[in-house]
Amino acid sequence: MSKYYIGRKTKNLFDPQSKAPFKLSRSKIELFINCPRCFYLDRRLGVGQPPGYPFSLNSAVDKLLKKEFDIYRNKQVSHPLMEANGIKAIPFKHEKLNLWRDALHGGIEYLHAPTNLLLSGGVDDIWVAPDGRLFIVDYKSTSKEEEVNIDADWQISYKRQMEIYQWLFRRNGFNVSPTGYFVYCNGLTNRDTFGAKLDFDIKIIPYEGDDSWLEAKILQMHKCLMSPEIPDHGADCDFCTYHKALKEVGSK
Repeated sequence: MSKYYIGRKTKNLFDPQSKAPFKLSRSKIELFINCPRCFYLDRRLGVGQPPGYPFSLNSAVDKLLKKEFDIYRNKQVSHPLMEANGIKAIPFKHEKLNLWRDALHGGIEYLHAPTNLLLSGGVDDIWVAPDGRLFIVDYKSTSKEEEVNIDADWQISYKRQMEIYQWLFRRNGFNVSPTGYFVYCNGLTNRDTFGAKLDFDIKIIPYEGDDSWLEAKILQMHKCLMSPEIPDHGADCDFCTYHKALKEVGSK
């Protein structure tokens, strides 16, 4: 039996009769957008999608980037990457930063009063301009021959992620710039030897976020959770397509 998948869960599920706030992470919002059926099965009935294996190298890059930017945060000076890209800011120093970074046990939270949904997300970094505006920062890493960008269709999830974080910080009373930044690390494979070392090109990509879509999406999520009916199969959901194919085979 896989140690990563426990089957059906019975705790921390949405109860339409409960008066307690129900927590939804940024990743669950993305799940709803991708497939309301899988979202309902997960958050209402306890049947989640089997998880993928962890991206250990990506996590290592994230951890090292946080350590590096924290050096400049403690000095309250700009990082050389920020200076090279003409970004007039320094890493934001706040007593709750480590909590906001902890997506599993913390994150930044906001209770959406009309639905009683407690929305949360774990941010990678925050920079602050001289006028006090905050820039939400997200770390990404990959390894590809071409130059990295955020223009692919599937990268809309990156943009939504940024906008959700911007929304959360605004709802917590912070002055958040619509401009966010992706610190994108690209592992280079054009070296002659490995030498127990992986080199990266690092590109900072600005993105102008717009969180105006999120309010309606929260209301839709709540309506979905309150319904006694399981939504239809997602047209573009691989899990639903697989489950539907299994049923068709079983009926023969």
